[in-house]
Amino acid sequence: MGLLVLGILTFAGVHLVPSLAPALRGALMQRLGEGGYKGLFSLALLAGIGLIVFGWRSTLPSLVYLPPAALYPLALALMVLAFLLMVISGRPSRLKQILRHPQLTGVFLWGIAHLLVNGDQRSVVLFGGLSLWAAVEMIAINRRDGAWVKPEPPAWSTDLVSLVIAAVVVAVVIFIHPWIAGVPVG
Repeated sequence: MGLLVLGILTFAGVHLVPSLAPALRGALMQRLGEGGYKGLFSLALLAGIGLIVFGWRSTLPSLVYLPPAALYPLALALMVLAFLLMVISGRPSRLKQILRHPQLTGVFLWGIAHLLVNGDQRSVVLFGGLSLWAAVEMIAINRRDGAWVKPEPPAWSTDLVSLVIAAVVVAVVIFIHPWIAGVPVG
């Protein structure tokens, strides 16, 4: 469990540096250059992800709570919405008129959806930890960046393309989920 917690803290900490410690980021950029900073950032992220994977696999699950089966449809709906938000984070979308941080909101919903259907301690640590990080990151970015300037809404066809991309991503994730997580969706 220690590796899992360390991995989540590493992953979250690296992501929080630009929003919570811009002076540290600036000093590292000045000392290492942009390429050096990005390289260090990437290596730290990879280390965090590696620790998460090894920590997950080395921790035997023990039940914290028993999720009701009735929550599975809600969890699936939240997952579809989470993937749509992650898709639109890199594309123009009308949803960006409502949400300032679609990708972080997607990560938050992804974590909550998994908490609705997984009641073991390593799931609580992983999905709860990443949901907490996403929420803290949104607050930190909002404090750092100040007032939100909403982007112009795109054509409806752009949102339609995003929906199609999200549907394909969801289908692929459902298909590969047994190999990624060891269990099928649903």
